[in-house]
Amino acid sequence: MIFDTDGVITDTARVHATAWKRVFDTFLRERAERSGERFRPFDMGEDYLRHVDGKSRTDGVLDFLASRGIAADPGTVAELAARKDASFLAEIHEHGVAPFPATAELARELRRRGVRTAAVSASRNCAEVLRAAGVTDLFDLRVDGVDAARLGLAGKPDPALFLQAARQFAVKPGEAAVVEDSLAGVQAARAGCFGVVIGVDRYRNGESLRAAGADLVVADLAQLHLHGRRREPLAPYL
Repeated sequence: MIFDTDGVITDTARVHATAWKRVFDTFLRERAERSGERFRPFDMGEDYLRHVDGKSRTDGVLDFLASRGIAADPGTVAELAARKDASFLAEIHEHGVAPFPATAELARELRRRGVRTAAVSASRNCAEVLRAAGVTDLFDLRVDGVDAARLGLAGKPDPALFLQAARQFAVKPGEAAVVEDSLAGVQAARAGCFGVVIGVDRYRNGESLRAAGADLVVADLAQLHLHGRRREPLAPYL
């Protein structure tokens, strides 16, 4: 079972959204002042969910700016991505990271039953986020932005990150389930032909998750119930 990290394992999606808003609003305000255009702030609901959520920093910058009709040079894109990363890290260092209790319990119970679990993220900060949340030992495998850069894996909605997790588990995609809260992540899991795609509706966008390809949509993973006998616990190899 493959879990997305931000918004599924840890309550950090809102931290990402806040960091993006801080960075984009500064950029958009300065641009509006130079051009005389009306300042239209970054929307933490629609803009975040449609253009940024679940994607790498670079893809998030490019997709959001494109939605506003803004063509940015590579230097500007890299600078905005770096500002966002710094803002996100400052926030989690100051306030910490909280895991979603139902996700932690589900991962714990899956491992008791002999089901291997993976944490996947487009972020290069995934390892730090999992450590800060105290859930590293609940996942046998991690595939994140560091791996994506090293292996040349495309970001969501491309299924490359999830497919890499399946390869490392030595299973076919159809033998694994993916749990996601972002539209891009659900689209990626569906494109990868995974056996079950579970959408977690954190933002009251369940219909959009279903339209993106989720087989099942739940408000929280506490709504999932496992059946079958237990096996010996697995030793982590993260």
